Amino acid sequence: MSESFSLYEFFQKFPNEETARVFFENKRWPSGVACAHCGSCDVAECVNHNPMPYRCRDCRKHFSVRTGTVLTESKLPLHKWLMAIYMMTTARKGIPSTQMARELGVTQKSAWFLAQRIRETWLSSQSDEPMSGKPVEIDEVYIGGKETNKHASKKLWQGRGTVGKHAVFGMLQRGGKVIARIVPANDGATLQPIIRATIASGETVYTDSHGTYFNLKGFDHHIVRHSVGEYVREQAHTNGIESFWALLKRGYYGIYHFMSAKHLHRYVNEFAFRHNTAKVGAMEFMAMTIARSEGKRLTYQGLINAA
Repeated sequence: MSESFSLYEFFQKFPNEETARVFFENKRWPSGVACAHCGSCDVAECVNHNPMPYRCRDCRKHFSVRTGTVLTESKLPLHKWLMAIYMMTTARKGIPSTQMARELGVTQKSAWFLAQRIRETWLSSQSDEPMSGKPVEIDEVYIGGKETNKHASKKLWQGRGTVGKHAVFGMLQRGGKVIARIVPANDGATLQPIIRATIASGETVYTDSHGTYFNLKGFDHHIVRHSVGEYVREQAHTNGIESFWALLKRGYYGIYHFMSAKHLHRYVNEFAFRHNTAKVGAMEFMAMTIARSEGKRLTYQGLINAA
């Protein structure tokens, strides 16, 4: 992450709750405070600044910088929210909720919920514009624990390899963004429509020799045959997307240790979002997260009961 700064510098920039509140408000309302309910700029500041410091003269409702965002109804101070965003910004392989809980002085449950709400702001980071102009590397990976490491009561007893794991499909544009998503299967019928919807027709694409990519028409398709020891042939390779998978796996095995199926998409998107904003400074990254928090409310019950 370019233009990063230390934890010591973080506390110099944001020493208390007031500085955190001002930062949140400036990033959400760069042109001045606007009603979080109706958008009106005719706003009055209340004498009693907590918990709803503003009142709209048009719709007559009270609001704060939390209203209508992923922070809605959160009892955690804004200073702790900002510190959590900072930690998730600077941790390249992620940060476990146990460590976040110790750093923030909250319970592990609160830290886990806090981190999932921050990830919620990143979920729509993947652009609808097709990848074009640069070659794209395509690959898939399976994420999950090894059957041999599971307790007997949790083993599926269906063999080894991909058993009990979840398929993740990725497309990485060289020198650009990566798009990764959970897929129900890694066959051609599932992945080729995604490729055609994501990459502009006629672009150069690189894949391995998996049968999924046979007869991939409409692209300048180059294959590297890993099965015969071929990994690089001139410009043809999938090293970039495989490096992304390696980082995701390091986060899985070394940091989080487990990612449940219902939340796996959040973790995958977390790593993709960090990759796509790797050249963005820490302050700008934090500002982006705050700006994206509007309209992203996530309740605890909604989170744990997600399908």
